[in-house]
Amino acid sequence: DNLFFNPDRYNLSRVGRLKLNYKFGFDQPLDNTVLTRQDIMETVRYLLELRDGRGQTDDIDHLGNRRVRSVGELLENQYQIGLKRMERSIKERMSMQEIETLMPHDLINPKPVSAVVKEFFGSSQLSQFMDQTNPLSEVTHKRRLSALGPGGLTRERAGFEVRDVHNTHYGRICPIETPEGPNIGLIASLSTYARVNEFGFVETPYQTVKNGKLTGEVRYYSAMEEENHVIAQANAPLDSSGRLASDQISARRNGEFVIVRPEEVDLMDVSPNQLVSVAAALIPFLENDDANRALMGSNMQRQGVPLLRTASPLVGTGLERVVARDSGVCVVAKRDGVVESVDASRIVVRAFGVSGEEVGSEVDIYNLEKFQRSNQNTCLNQKPIVQKGDRIKAGDVIADGPATAEGELALGQNVTVAFMPWGGYNFEDSILVSERLLKDDTYTSIHIEELECTARDTKLGKEEITRDIPNVSEEALKNLDESGIVRIGAEVHPGDILVGKITPKGETQLSPEEKLLRAIFGEKAGDVRDTSLRVPPGISGTVINVRVFSRKGVDKDERTRQIEDSEEARLLKDQNDEIKIITDSALKKLKKLLKGRKTTARITDSAGKTLVSKGQEVTEEVLRMLPPAAWKDIHTGNDDVDAKIERIVDNYNEQIELVKMIFGDKINRMKRGDELPPGVIKQVRVFVAIKRKLSVGDKMAGRHGNKGVISRILPEEDMPYLPDGTPVDVVLNPLGVPSRMNVGQVLETHLGWAARELGRQIERMLEQGAGADALRKFLKDVYGKKSETAKVIDEMSNADVVRLARKLRGGVKLASPVFDGAKEADIKELLKKANLPESGQTVLFDGRTGLPFRHPVTVGTMYVMKLHHLVDDKIHARSIGPYSLVTQQPLGGKAQFGGQRLGEMEVWAMEAYGAAYTLQEFITVKSDDVAGRTRTYEAIVKGEHVLEPGLPEAFNVLVKELQSLALDIELLEEGQVA
Repeated sequence: DNLFFNPDRYNLSRVGRLKLNYKFGFDQPLDNTVLTRQDIMETVRYLLELRDGRGQTDDIDHLGNRRVRSVGELLENQYQIGLKRMERSIKERMSMQEIETLMPHDLINPKPVSAVVKEFFGSSQLSQFMDQTNPLSEVTHKRRLSALGPGGLTRERAGFEVRDVHNTHYGRICPIETPEGPNIGLIASLSTYARVNEFGFVETPYQTVKNGKLTGEVRYYSAMEEENHVIAQANAPLDSSGRLASDQISARRNGEFVIVRPEEVDLMDVSPNQLVSVAAALIPFLENDDANRALMGSNMQRQGVPLLRTASPLVGTGLERVVARDSGVCVVAKRDGVVESVDASRIVVRAFGVSGEEVGSEVDIYNLEKFQRSNQNTCLNQKPIVQKGDRIKAGDVIADGPATAEGELALGQNVTVAFMPWGGYNFEDSILVSERLLKDDTYTSIHIEELECTARDTKLGKEEITRDIPNVSEEALKNLDESGIVRIGAEVHPGDILVGKITPKGETQLSPEEKLLRAIFGEKAGDVRDTSLRVPPGISGTVINVRVFSRKGVDKDERTRQIEDSEEARLLKDQNDEIKIITDSALKKLKKLLKGRKTTARITDSAGKTLVSKGQEVTEEVLRMLPPAAWKDIHTGNDDVDAKIERIVDNYNEQIELVKMIFGDKINRMKRGDELPPGVIKQVRVFVAIKRKLSVGDKMAGRHGNKGVISRILPEEDMPYLPDGTPVDVVLNPLGVPSRMNVGQVLETHLGWAARELGRQIERMLEQGAGADALRKFLKDVYGKKSETAKVIDEMSNADVVRLARKLRGGVKLASPVFDGAKEADIKELLKKANLPESGQTVLFDGRTGLPFRHPVTVGTMYVMKLHHLVDDKIHARSIGPYSLVTQQPLGGKAQFGGQRLGEMEVWAMEAYGAAYTLQEFITVKSDDVAGRTRTYEAIVKGEHVLEPGLPEAFNVLVKELQSLALDIELLEEGQVA
């Protein structure tokens, strides 16, 4: 009994009991987390039957046999380990010390528990730095499932079966979105509608069907519960009453596709895109793309850089708004109200929904994020999309975040593309772009670099942040203030000083007497070296923010005080705005109560001066003249009214107290010193904003895995142009389509062309002064007279229709949802409505000669993103730089300011061409021949041209390594005897 049935020895957990019940058909309560005799008997019986060939083994890749362990569960396990360690230490202390004299704090040391939790969040394999490149990358990173990590698989040992798509993944795990490379299939993404239940199994929703008719109920099923159900597809044809219209329905049963009668169907998918993840569901015409390219497409959308000017796609899937709102980068209204004031950095809303009597501050202040740095150095910036006086509802997007436009996800730009070769500049996935995209800042993005300078207390004395730096010209200090910190708004380039810092050199440690003399008479000038923070290579931009952190109890410098004052002023402005709106609200209520009433007593101020005489009518002017402190003295002689006045005034005073308390707390928190690591006196962080225009070498991509690198930026007048004279923006290689089988990009291009042209027609109608009725008819015609959109357009007011038409001038927005999108016939119909050729092709003219190209060319509008692989971050050149200590060779990589590796294959190439002397230089004086390097430097300085290569250091390292293996090897020069 003690071994098998004792809960202290082991714990099956609720999941273990659930699986045993499911496997053997028991109905034991889930709280029974130890084995029963029945469990053991059944297990033995099942194993014996398996040996005789009856029954079947479980499939370990079935999602009923794999569960998600969430953060809470992993943390719980770590916490338990910490508690066990604490328990052990308590027991040890109890046994060592006198129990009578002990106090609780002598026994309990919480360190082991907090250390374990810190370690879990700080260094666990699954604790990752959030991918903040754009809103989509944030969302998908939070929805990621990993089979790696503690208690999971390792890349090396995972076979093909684990990585493969399993039929239970349908609607639970996306079959498309997974990384390329060693982690393929081990890291996956949750599907659009999937959720994780209390046991850790992934569930997906289905609509229930009874006797061939939808019941309107939606239920979530795990992979185990779904077994043996017959599930119809989401776009199975239905009649008006919600019955399955066809006699034969394509459905799934136990992972197999079957054709069944309507009566046999139990469940039905809720949406065609339920089987793919969020990123894949953002790709229009996904059904026309090869899976490998769709995988690249969904992964590359996560790398799109937020642009300065955003534009949502003309051809979307309808999920853009949902993703933008749920990503949390937009500002969403908390409750209904009216916009009181708007500026670039905040929105003030007077909220509704609070009746006159209730307590509750009736103002919402939304402070917007301005030019903050994300984890990936992209720019987080919010801008308001509402105007003063607008009525807003709870849940409305009132300010756009990075990579969103009008509350929709906007990772790229709609550009006019042509599929044709052009002078070899689009060979092998290269891209030819027009200079217009640079002129109009179409693909310009802002990147923010954070540079840090720390002053420490060293053995030789304290480091100091100062403007007084030895051997530096006044010119180099022109952007620093008196504290030695760069001013905001300064343009900086590589090598410029951002924060002046000096470090004591001291060869010897100082005696206390010397320290005292130093303190009285100041430092000797030669005893410090310049360790200032300078701008690293490759960064040129504008300083947009500086933050100074000082240790508690250290005197604040001028710059720190300035920063605190400006922050305090901002907080006070918010406080005053909030007080003003609360006061206005109270005045309104008082005005309504006191309309036509007179005072029964004189009202005076603190000095005894009469403000309102007895019997005077209380008008709005009188109320506004009275200070709020005097409101409580208003008496009308009507007890009911006076009680209401008292309630309003008490309520008002409570709210004002609360507001002042909250803001006072914020200001105190700001003025306290900062918690800095031990040994750090002061820390300065400088933020530099860099504006990156599109340049040759930048990587761009569409949403269908069609990626490429810019090879040339061509003047607008040399680009191929359409018959109406419009030059195209991008020229892509047609050979990028057939072998890759991502035809979705071509369909998107056709549909985009129709959308753009219909937008132009609307623009012409507006210019000709068309009325709301004509615009309404045209829009309904475009979207289909019987569509849901047409109904919405019918319900709009005339002013709203005109406003909508103005928004659509750049192109009509179309949604083509995944697996339920536009068919070829729909695209042709729209091209026809836009008066464009149904083939989607037209004759283009060469911008250089003005002659038409020989064949018609596919032209249209495609949504193209600029990816976070920018040439400015990758370009690198080394002059004299650091060397590795052992091998004496230059370090590698951009981060170390290293050189390019010359590997064995490069050596063979030089040998093959007989470039002996060049090769000798490469291998000796340019790399690790220490003496030869020095001699060559001296020769160059003297203006001589002699090359005396010596012995590379790598040879000495090899000799030493062989000697360490106990092989007696020595190098003998000519004439030497061993």
